[in-house]
Amino acid sequence: MTQKSKAALQSTSPYNAAITREQYLFYEVRTTAKLLSEGLSANEVAERIVSDNLFQYPTEKSVRKMALACLRRLDALQDETLVQAIATQPSVASKQICLFAMMKQYRLVWDFMVTVIGEKYRLRDASFGKIDLNVFFMRLQEQDDYVATWSDSTVIKLKQVLTKILVDNEYIDSIKAEQLNPVLICPVLENAIRSNNDDAALVAFNCFI
Repeated sequence: MTQKSKAALQSTSPYNAAITREQYLFYEVRTTAKLLSEGLSANEVAERIVSDNLFQYPTEKSVRKMALACLRRLDALQDETLVQAIATQPSVASKQICLFAMMKQYRLVWDFMVTVIGEKYRLRDASFGKIDLNVFFMRLQEQDDYVATWSDSTVIKLKQVLTKILVDNEYIDSIKAEQLNPVLICPVLENAIRSNNDDAALVAFNCFI
């Protein structure tokens, strides 16, 4: 397949593999949220992160690139209350909101958390393993022509990133775990999800009431 053909497929697909580069980034997103909560503009936040190397990355280019990625992720929330909560809430709640921000920004993460994790909670099925990731990507590649062009190495990396997200948010105890933990949604996130009519996301946080 030519690059032009692949680009055409990508332009019509809701999916991308950006999370292989822009992963969970809890520390970076929280740092960015704290600066925004101090009243700085997005441009001022980016410049502060770069000038002070707040992410402790090796090059200015990598710091700036990730600062902009964090700003985009927070903007995807479209909710100042949640941005403020990332900056001020205890880490468990802050991490949950960062996960929701990823869901809002990346259709891939949304679909995985809702159709795989949320469905397991709905069915009270606590099992989790490689087969769940394999089936998710197999179905996605059958449904979307652009996803079908992704290399095996890209898919493997995406599986690793999604698994790490689950570990970071205590859905599973380790990357080799075979059981889902019963997570509890934090009130500030539940309220925001309901207020913003994103109720379909609630199942990803084991919330069905």
